[in-house]
Amino acid sequence: MGFTRYVTARVAWAGVVTFIIMTVTFVFIAFAPNPEVKRAATQAALQGGDPTEAVERVRELRGLDQPLHVRYIDYVTSIATLQWGWSTMRSQPVTAALVEALFYTAQYSVPWTLLTITIGPLVGLYSSANKYSWRDHVATGFAFFGYAIPNFFFAIILLLVFGVWLEWVPVIYRTTVPVFSVENAIQLVLPVFVLVTGSIGGLMRVSRNESSEYMNADFVKTARAKGVSPLRAYALHILRPTMVPLSTTMVGQLLLLFAGSSLLIEVVFSIPGLGRLLFEATIAQDTNLVLGSILVFVLVAVIGNLLQDITYTVLDPRISYDDR
Repeated sequence: MGFTRYVTARVAWAGVVTFIIMTVTFVFIAFAPNPEVKRAATQAALQGGDPTEAVERVRELRGLDQPLHVRYIDYVTSIATLQWGWSTMRSQPVTAALVEALFYTAQYSVPWTLLTITIGPLVGLYSSANKYSWRDHVATGFAFFGYAIPNFFFAIILLLVFGVWLEWVPVIYRTTVPVFSVENAIQLVLPVFVLVTGSIGGLMRVSRNESSEYMNADFVKTARAKGVSPLRAYALHILRPTMVPLSTTMVGQLLLLFAGSSLLIEVVFSIPGLGRLLFEATIAQDTNLVLGSILVFVLVAVIGNLLQDITYTVLDPRISYDDR
């Protein structure tokens, strides 16, 4: 199987996986108790009305009075036609709410990703080049600190120190600040720092272990004997083959943090991004918005894993997809 057929098969399989995940999510939400229905019944009873009539009216407004298979078919059709429905919580189309939230998520996720994929491998390579020295111990200690401390706890501590006590950063994220401004950079420093600290630990350890195998390899010794500078030897002859196995850890860890820790970070720093949107939509039982948010996370994971496979061939041209 050639590279083109392999990518086509992966994209098709990604579609199947996405369909299964969204189906399971739809079933879970469909059978979960809806707080809006209970709230309507309670309010009607307190006001002397008919709770049953109030429940039926809410179910009709939210489309819950239709059979499950009808709602499921409508949902699958809406996904295929990019008509993801209306968000009752935000009073706007789901796609508009997701685009707006993605705008704020990208403001900290883009610099966090760039810093992570740059600092993590380089720190691991530097630690491997100075193995068992005090520099190695400092780098390893920093990596273990970021890997061990919970992101949400670290974020609360930093926000308390720099936001409440020192008042260097705003406690609440301000959406009115221009994106490309010093004020916006200041209020994004702590979220980016927390995520970078929590993500480079695993990458640094893998990079250190993998690059240690190439430090004394024959091809590295040959390159140095031919007069290759240490910087070029580290960058081309050691870091490049190290990135092949490291890319698996890198993509998996970044996706895990994006799907999990970013939600907690957005809640702590009051950033109206995708994670916080999904959290609030789940509490409000906004089915359309929950399913749309999860679909975005699934698409990011699928695309990330596909790019990981493509990166293999760029970093190591010896990898072939002919037999896959």
